[in-house]
Amino acid sequence: MTDVGEQTANSGRGLWLDQALRAEGGGVASAPALQGTVSADVCIVGGGYTGLWTAIRLKERAPSLKVLIVEQDQCGFGASGRNAGFALSWWSKLGSLQKLCGTDDAVSLARQTEAAIGEIGEYCRTNRIDADFRQDGWLWAATCPVQVGAWDPVVEAAASVGARPYERLDPDEVARLAGSPTHIDGVLDRSGATIQPALLARGLRRVALEQGVVIHERSPMLGLERSSPPVVRTAGGQVRAQCVILAMNAWATSLREFARKIITVGSDMAALKPCPDRLTEIGWTNGLGITDSYMLLNYHRPTLDGRIAFGKSLGKVVFRGRPGTKYNGPSPNADRVVNSFRALYPSLADIPITDSWHGPVDRSADGLPFFERLGGRRDIIAGLGFSGNGVVPCYLAGRILASLALEADDEWSRSPLVRSAPGGYPPEPVRYLGSLMVRRAAVHK
Repeated sequence: MTDVGEQTANSGRGLWLDQALRAEGGGVASAPALQGTVSADVCIVGGGYTGLWTAIRLKERAPSLKVLIVEQDQCGFGASGRNAGFALSWWSKLGSLQKLCGTDDAVSLARQTEAAIGEIGEYCRTNRIDADFRQDGWLWAATCPVQVGAWDPVVEAAASVGARPYERLDPDEVARLAGSPTHIDGVLDRSGATIQPALLARGLRRVALEQGVVIHERSPMLGLERSSPPVVRTAGGQVRAQCVILAMNAWATSLREFARKIITVGSDMAALKPCPDRLTEIGWTNGLGITDSYMLLNYHRPTLDGRIAFGKSLGKVVFRGRPGTKYNGPSPNADRVVNSFRALYPSLADIPITDSWHGPVDRSADGLPFFERLGGRRDIIAGLGFSGNGVVPCYLAGRILASLALEADDEWSRSPLVRSAPGGYPPEPVRYLGSLMVRRAAVHK
């Protein structure tokens, strides 16, 4: 068993959230829990990226609206504060987008996500959100011979529509950029960026409050009454709203409409002790994000304080999809994550690991998000299925959900992503047992 060192995370949610709370002076007190019966124009369930961006866009477009967020924990304490902080375009998903909506709309969506990366950086600068935004690119690499060329279909598909987001590199340049000779080939997308994800989430929370958004934390939704108007019930009260927006990520599996439309998959991360001198030695001094091409991929990126944060998708599906508190505390898979990293960076094998954490991913059947009116109703809307690549799509989600809530007729309300959730996963226990078989085969391969 690999020694993962003394774990320093104390929030139960990992390094990013601990850093964000320290930046707030030891932690901003929770917004008050919901008490009693209140009314709102729009009630958003979930205080992560999707909920916060949506609230902000609603207040920008209609400042007089009463927008209220109910969050089960504290804003950013779910997937938005635990992800790897990769801000990437959808050029890598061009094939899936073409199947969904045809080539023209697929290219438009890919270009929207590409532009959104820089827009997020500009929004942070304008609104004083210090989220460590660095647009230094994304390296899609191969770390064994069988992975070489995994990107070729995507590169060729993009070229066929006149786009060239990827720059082919020779093996020496790949190894130099990655800081390790184990990276033997790859392509570079210069539009990619990295952020400190919890700092972004907490910054959006501050902006939303400044705009007049009402936030109730420690207020999990216990029930949704499909009355007219709909009512969101919590332990301490209820919200009667003209429109309810469900921005719950993996926790939406508790609703019958989504129990078989999304699955919850875990992803695990760990971080080195700060070692800026060693990163300088291997030449990895910028904010370049890197993934390899395994089915259960490895992903890693440097931080401004001289660490490397790295993660691994282990493909573990949660039984019945309900994450609950399963993802609090250090990662139970830290040894596997650390072993994978040290195999890729043997020169850093002596640097201790100080933190590990894990988080839930709401995976849709086609790997793309969907924005759906429940039962065709105009007053209950959901935005889900970000499938592990949510930093940029959640930014677009805010515009889409705001347009749907305002019943606007614009490019956002007409997005091809406004659709019923695709397909349907098998019922339990077939789904869970099947996922174990698929995962075992993937690990073996």
